[in-house]
Amino acid sequence: MPNRDIPDEASALIEQTREALPAPEAVERMAEFFKLLGEPTRVRILAALAEGELCVSDLAAALGMERTAVSHQLRILRAARLVRARRDGKMICYSFDDDHVDGIFRLAREHIGHTEHA
Repeated sequence: MPNRDIPDEASALIEQTREALPAPEAVERMAEFFKLLGEPTRVRILAALAEGELCVSDLAAALGMERTAVSHQLRILRAARLVRARRDGKMICYSFDDDHVDGIFRLAREHIGHTEHA
């Protein structure tokens, strides 16, 4: 039943907005994605990987962290398909899983830089 207090144009916009909303399952997955980025250590790892592929030892050295701590966070990022692993002999090297991850990370950095100067 239409709400008589809402003009027809607004009612149409509300309906259009409702139809454009992601499905509840997609909303849950998006929330999980952003929750993963809520951990500063993971953001630091992604920042390092934004520079290129790195092995666990190099990541640990660059971030001043223990290898086990880095490996733990990488497992979480890998399970979420944010990073991928590649074996190189005895070493495992990590990089962004795809260009979407790189794009999202770079947009976030750009946005933070923009809001800091505003």
